[in-house]
Amino acid sequence: MRRKRQLEMLLERVPPHPRPDPGLEQYLTPAPLAAEVLWAARDMGDIGGRTVADLGCGTGILGIGAAVLGAEMVYCVDVDAGALELAEGVAEDLGLGNIRFIEADVRDYDDLVKVTGRVDTVIQNPPFGSQERADRGADRVFMEAASAMGRAVYSFHMAGSEDFVRRYYEGLGGRVTHRFRAEFPIRRTYSFHRMEVSTVDVVVVRVVFV
Repeated sequence: MRRKRQLEMLLERVPPHPRPDPGLEQYLTPAPLAAEVLWAARDMGDIGGRTVADLGCGTGILGIGAAVLGAEMVYCVDVDAGALELAEGVAEDLGLGNIRFIEADVRDYDDLVKVTGRVDTVIQNPPFGSQERADRGADRVFMEAASAMGRAVYSFHMAGSEDFVRRYYEGLGGRVTHRFRAEFPIRRTYSFHRMEVSTVDVVVVRVVFV
């Protein structure tokens, strides 16, 4: 794939979850933003020929994108079997043979590593912990899992938590090498959403572990 726009158009085929669970904060990463992050990871040498894990993959937009960009193997991990089924269907339609779907809770990352091995790259959009129904500590669990599983990590977070995220990753032995901010449009997904589309500011950090 030679152009980022081609990747974005392909990722637009990935569906949102039809019955999202507010406790899991299941929001589909927008295709333009997913393509932007994946393309940057590709240019950094973190995708092509690498082993990649997409933690909390949902319907698979990040993991599928990594597979399309030439990852050696992608492990898509989610606790929701329904989301994985949708993701697997998209991967089959695209003829991707370098992707595996694992139903598991990222809290069990010690067991996950036994299955995947230490991967080269983790790409994840963890729960922001911004909903009352959500697990407020879920983002920390994902950061801990990513630090245990990957050598390079790309992770989405609320922009206002950037300093905390940096310190937390540093406490886990990581070093933030790159970061960029973006707008994350969230479409009306749950009954308690009042607006058709709301936008939150996010930061995506690249962290390396040695």
